[in-house]
Amino acid sequence: MATIGQVIFWGMIILIFIVSGLIILILSLAFTGSQTPFVDTPGAPAVGNVGEDVRLGCRFRPSGPGAEPADAVSVTWERAGLSGVVFRYQNRAAQLQDQNPRFRDRAQIFPGLLPSGNASLLLRRVELRDAGLYRCSVSAPSGRGTVSVRLRVAAYSPLSFTLKEQNLTAEAQRWYPKPSVSWSDHEGRPLNASRRFFNNSAGIFRVVTTLLDPVRYDDTYTCLISNDLVTSVSPATVTERGVTARTYFTFNPSPPLMPLHLVFIAPLHLGAYYLLT
Repeated sequence: MATIGQVIFWGMIILIFIVSGLIILILSLAFTGSQTPFVDTPGAPAVGNVGEDVRLGCRFRPSGPGAEPADAVSVTWERAGLSGVVFRYQNRAAQLQDQNPRFRDRAQIFPGLLPSGNASLLLRRVELRDAGLYRCSVSAPSGRGTVSVRLRVAAYSPLSFTLKEQNLTAEAQRWYPKPSVSWSDHEGRPLNASRRFFNNSAGIFRVVTTLLDPVRYDDTYTCLISNDLVTSVSPATVTERGVTARTYFTFNPSPPLMPLHLVFIAPLHLGAYYLLT
C-alpha cells in the first residue's frame, strides 16, 4: 500500500506533466498564430452577382518581391462537392484535361501576377449554383499550401425612381434571395409604402415599391433593400424637375469557415492529452 508521501509525490509528478503539457500547447499555438500562412485569402468573402464576373482571392508568399518564377508555380482551384478541377495552372499553361464542364470557358487565373504571389481566380458569368466552398492550392519554390474561399451568390441591382403626381416609386430589376424593403425620410423616420415582388423562372425577384404618402419637393427619401447577403441604400431627392438618386451597396458578413475548438482530455496515467478539432 502506498504511503501518504508516495501519493503526494506521484500527484506532484502528474501535476507537473499536466502543467508542462499546457505550457507546450500554449507556446505552440502562439508560435503558429504568429506565423503568416504561406497561402491566404485577402479581404471579405466574395459575393457574386448573377450574370457578372467575380474574383476569388488567393495569395501566397513568394520568395522575394516579384522573384517567384511563373514556370515554377502550380495553382489548382477546386470546388467542394464537385469532381474535377475548376482551374489548374502548371508548367506555364492551363491544364484543363480534368476540368469540371460547369466551369469551361468561365475560369482563369492571371499568370502575370504569379511572381508577386497572386493566384486569384476570375469566375465569369456567375450562376446561382456556383455558390459554395472553393479551395486554392499553390505549390512554389518558396513553399506550398491550401486555403478555402467561400463564394456567396446573390442577384442585386440599383433602384430606378419615378415620380408621378407626387407619388414616388422605386423599382429594382433583379434581387435574390427575396429581400425586405423599407423607407425613411431625411430624419430617418420610417415611412409607409407598398411592396410588390415578381419572380421569374430562375427565382429572381423584381421589386416595386411606392410611398403611400405624397412626397414634398426638395426633400430626400431613402429606400433600403436588404437580404442576408446584400444591402442597398438609395437616397432620392425630389425636385420639381424630377428625382435625383444614387444606390450604395454593402455586403453582409458571413460566418467563419472553420472555427478552432480546443478540447482538454483528462490524463489516464502520467501526462496529459490534448485534442484540436
